[in-house]
Order: sequence, then C-alpha cells, then structure tokens
Amino acid sequence: MSLAIRRATVDDAGTLSALARATFVETFGHLYPPEDLQAFLDDAYDVGKQATILAHPDYAVWLLEADERAVGHCAAGPCGLPHADVEPGDGELKRLYVLREFHNGGHGTRLMDTAMAWLQKDGPRRLWVGVWSENLGAQRFYARYGFEKVGTYGFPVGRVVDLEFILRREPAR
Repeated sequence: MSLAIRRATVDDAGTLSALARATFVETFGHLYPPEDLQAFLDDAYDVGKQATILAHPDYAVWLLEADERAVGHCAAGPCGLPHADVEPGDGELKRLYVLREFHNGGHGTRLMDTAMAWLQKDGPRRLWVGVWSENLGAQRFYARYGFEKVGTYGFPVGRVVDLEFILRREPAR
C-alpha cells in the first residue's frame, strides 16, 4: 500500500476534524473522563475551526493518505506556546498524529520532514513544539530533530490539566 502526503485544503475540514478526533482519542482518550474528552474534542477539532486553520495563509496542514483514506496529519504555523522567549517569526509544529495501525512505517518522519521544510521555506528560524510530559516516544522523536526542553505549561482537557513540555530548536546555522 502506497501512502501519500498532500497539503490539506479548506475542503478537507471535515476529514481533518474526524481524523484529529480519532487520533487524539486513540492516543490520549484513556486519560480523561468521557465528558471532559468530549468537550475538548468538540471545541478543539470543530469543523469550523479546522476550516479557519486551513484557510489561513500562515498555517499549513498535511494529510497522510492510504488509498485516499486519511490516516495521519501534521499541522504547523506561527508559535503560540506560552514561553517568554517566543518571538514573532518563530514557527511551531502544532500537531503530528498517525493512526496506530500505520505506526512504525516511517510515516511520522515523512510528515515531520514535510512540516520542517515548510516551516523553514524562507530560511532557518527558531521552531517550537509542545509535547505531553509522559509521551517519552514523542520526546525522543523530537530530540532527533534537535528539539530541547525549555519550559512547561498546563494543557487543559476539560477539568484535567496535563503537564506539557515546551521544546525548542534553534535555527540551523
């Protein structure tokens, strides 16, 4: 099976919403009370919000597709993480998820490479990513790209507030 990556468009808002919900639930759903999880999903992955992101020129989202079925996604844009060193022009990897059945095929790396190229299309710049403090696999993955922990923040999912690590990568020189 050949998996392709393509840049998502506004027409993909419904697909992106459904995929973002599915991958978040598959990855983290067991951590939250059902009502908190549902409220988070309904807000964060609302189709209208996805359409707004997809229409915005400063953001980009890519879909990983297996036979035209969306099985992973990645999003990037201006940094919105709560860290004192964030400057205008800094970029952020916003999301990177692949459905579990497609793990360990190098697809996350392909999505990450796509996002990194886009984030630096105008030249090297400081990049950021937030990652759950207990997601050790993701932390190792980002470390391979030169990201280092520089802070923490609380990520609310309903009444639950997760400890997130803020990772930063300085511009390549």
